[in-house]
Amino acid sequence: AATPANESGSSIAASATTPTVVTPPNPPVSGLDTRPSNATCVAGDRPVVSTSLALERVFPGLSFNSPVAMLQAPADGTRWFVVQQNGVVRAFANQANPTVSDFADLSAHAGFTSGGETGLLGMAFHPDFPIDPRVYLSYTANVGGLVSRVSEFHVIGSGARVDLASEVVLLSVPQPASNHNGGHIVFGPDGFLYIGLGDGGGGGDPFGAIGNGQNLRTLLGKMLRIDISGSTGSVPYRIPAGNPYAATSSLCNGGSGAANCPEIYAYGLRNPWRWSFDRGSGELWLADVGQDRLEEVDRVTAGGNYGWRCFEGADAYNSTCGPNSASSIPPIAQ
Repeated sequence: AATPANESGSSIAASATTPTVVTPPNPPVSGLDTRPSNATCVAGDRPVVSTSLALERVFPGLSFNSPVAMLQAPADGTRWFVVQQNGVVRAFANQANPTVSDFADLSAHAGFTSGGETGLLGMAFHPDFPIDPRVYLSYTANVGGLVSRVSEFHVIGSGARVDLASEVVLLSVPQPASNHNGGHIVFGPDGFLYIGLGDGGGGGDPFGAIGNGQNLRTLLGKMLRIDISGSTGSVPYRIPAGNPYAATSSLCNGGSGAANCPEIYAYGLRNPWRWSFDRGSGELWLADVGQDRLEEVDRVTAGGNYGWRCFEGADAYNSTCGPNSASSIPPIAQ
């Protein structure tokens, strides 16, 4: 019955009413709702659905000094490795009442420094470990000035310890301040090494005309991605073809360069302290530390600009931040 005949008639009109949204109150300071399961709920309250959640101390005999990361070797659940900011990596068997040993100790390593936001900040095993017995450490050193280093080491003694004499420095990035070092390193599902570096520290990213986060000629304020399966001349890594500035002819392994740095995977970051890959989708989720008001969570993709210092979260922060502010990707959550 439609007119004209070659168009469908209108659907029957429909209406719907959405339910009233009740905003739950703020949780208790402890972060746990400890009311019994038969507690009476009042308007706007959050009902208790289970009382089975509890905390259990799995390794009651162990203690650590400023632990910043805990991980296992690829496809090996038999041992835990705890990375301590003071330069020591502690290892122990994944069993009751384990004995702890030192897997690595950078505390007396040349130039190593710790305290505040400096120190041993990240660790990653080669994806083929222990067949390929290499491990990667991210740390800060004072060698005539503060630098962030990412270095490759070999593991010896049937996997018992790191040979510090085997160090090959991949990156040595000068740091203008002692904070915002980032430092987390992870091998992605693509087999490449991802490296998070902060904006250089201080406050408000005051470096240069547009800040380090938006400056594509520095590694600071970035997520980096490198291929450690080969070399580029004397530099012990290659640039993955999918990096947004892979066509740049020279590397920035000293921290900066004369053109857009090919190591950059994404930019506009303030201090990417911790992040991880979704085990199902492979997506990279990143927590970026805010300036004064907002923390943010980003889903990071190749070439993405995550806004700093143009934005803190989704809010404008500093309009003097270069030509790429319009391309900024807002956070997933803040």
